Amino acid sequence: MASPASDRIQHGRRQLALALPLLACGLVVPSVHAKADVQQSSQILMGTRVDLTLQGNDSAALAAAATAAFTEMNRLADMMSRYRVTSALNAINLMAGLQPVPVPPELLRVLLMARQAGQASGGAFDATVGSLRDWDFSPEHPSIPSKQQIAAQLRLVDQKAGLVISEHAGTAYLTQRGMLLDLGGIAKLPILQAGLGQLQSRGVTNAMINGGGDVLVMGRLNGRPWRVGLRDPRQPSQLLGVVSLTQGFVAASGDYERFMMHDGKRLHHILDPKTGYPSTGPHGVTLISEQLELINGLGAALMVAGADAGRTRVGRTPGIDALIVDADSSLWLSPGMAQRFKRS
Repeated sequence: MASPASDRIQHGRRQLALALPLLACGLVVPSVHAKADVQQSSQILMGTRVDLTLQGNDSAALAAAATAAFTEMNRLADMMSRYRVTSALNAINLMAGLQPVPVPPELLRVLLMARQAGQASGGAFDATVGSLRDWDFSPEHPSIPSKQQIAAQLRLVDQKAGLVISEHAGTAYLTQRGMLLDLGGIAKLPILQAGLGQLQSRGVTNAMINGGGDVLVMGRLNGRPWRVGLRDPRQPSQLLGVVSLTQGFVAASGDYERFMMHDGKRLHHILDPKTGYPSTGPHGVTLISEQLELINGLGAALMVAGADAGRTRVGRTPGIDALIVDADSSLWLSPGMAQRFKRS
């Protein structure tokens, strides 16, 4: 295993903007001109910065709605974190190979989404990649596992056979001791959606939630559709262009946000369940849909499966618009994305 102090390892560090809006993974939300009826707030959540931009006539009501949204998102993030010892997700991991664990309905829903994403992608998405426990892309404690460690842990990566979910009993069970779930590729969108639901339940009709590569919008800003810029994975400090929308989800996955350079190669956090190593597919994938279920987990799956599989999958699935920057840096836009997309 490479030493954390090795001078051959350099880190891709997450850069947080000091003022709204956040430059997120794959996305940037153009600046909002401050108005008395616009409420903006931020919190660090799920390892990234989550920004809320709300517009309405009652500033006190907007502030209360934002607080409720953050409270709910924090509750769910705590529930689904593999790094929180007391989380419901960790209870499943701790009981792997021993017994099924009762899980809250919100977590059960995400686990079912993970199962569906795995089936639809032929295994390119697999939440049990958490079993590859010796990869660490954090700047503080970088870690690259040895070939022997990866080989030993790869036998535990098998969501299809190893994750047993009982909807009737409300339980989840990992069949082998040492298996670990990591919902990082599929939990964030449902958590942000729950925050948006809190806003809607409190009468907010114009809102955007921007969470580190995933953006949810409803309504309008200053009477116009929300504008979301798409970052260029080949040059992350630059934009490819902008899309406008009044409803839906924008989700981005890429190899440029959490990574380290090792012996001249970029190693990033999206792991291939079949090899145990970082995927070698596209540099980045951006997806847009009004239906969460269509795109949740799909970005990570396409990063693993490759651009050709991505074009095929998007082409046969109505309701998804996609932008893919392939490993050779070529750019592909689905017909729907081409209609939305405006170059910078």
